[in-house]
Amino acid sequence: MSQTPTRPIADRTPLPSHRPPVSATYWLQLVVTVILCVFLILPVFLSILAGLTVNYFEGWTSGLTTVWLAKVIDEYSNSIGLSLQIAIACLACTLALGVPAAYALYRTSSRIGRIVEELLVMPIAVPGLATALALIVTFGGWGELRQSWVFILIGHVLFTLPFMTRSVLAVMSSIDLNAFEEAARSLGASFWQRMAHVVLPNCKGGIVAGSLMVLTLSLGEFNMTLLLHTPLTRTLPIGLADAYASLRLEVGSAYTVVFFVLVIPLLIALQRATARSK
Repeated sequence: MSQTPTRPIADRTPLPSHRPPVSATYWLQLVVTVILCVFLILPVFLSILAGLTVNYFEGWTSGLTTVWLAKVIDEYSNSIGLSLQIAIACLACTLALGVPAAYALYRTSSRIGRIVEELLVMPIAVPGLATALALIVTFGGWGELRQSWVFILIGHVLFTLPFMTRSVLAVMSSIDLNAFEEAARSLGASFWQRMAHVVLPNCKGGIVAGSLMVLTLSLGEFNMTLLLHTPLTRTLPIGLADAYASLRLEVGSAYTVVFFVLVIPLLIALQRATARSK
């Protein structure tokens, strides 16, 4: 039985590495990235630290406490709950309106479809204060609506609907949805069966990404809500501004901690959902 000849141990030298040398451009990009991360993360860290310190002007040496955080949760729990309520209701409305609108725009290739798509983006192009002022001029005379949280919801839906529509429309345009629907139609599937078993499952990534984007945008919307809110319908960003203006800096920073606890997990989930959909 023949054996395959092997190289002597002395000849088993490692092969030379062909890894390209690190250029100066790489180090420059790395330094710029680190500086930007520090510039963005350091204020957040200092704001959270201010909300957990006994006295901000003395710094962390004064000790850490959760008194300010408990004060915010106790006195501003209504604002936190209202923000979550509006965000969830806004998500439901944008799902009910945005997904069918995206499908209609995908099916429409005429100039009218492009005009409608551009009109959907108008609430983003126009400042939020201008949109809120237009809503007040139009519906301000409806007393019960003006004093209700539904009035804020209408503004949030107008602002976030383009994000849901564009997110779903982008996924529809990236896949051959027509071929899938034609195959389902040839098998005898009705329109609603095609929507439930073909269109929606293939657009799941865009729907999830758009949903998380709508939630985060609704929770953090300030400009439009500033004009639409009343003293009884104060949302999380409005309460945060009031806390910074009228209370101690530690209370306002503790309010920021609560805001981060609500928003940061949604942003992380948004990135994960976007990565899974690719």
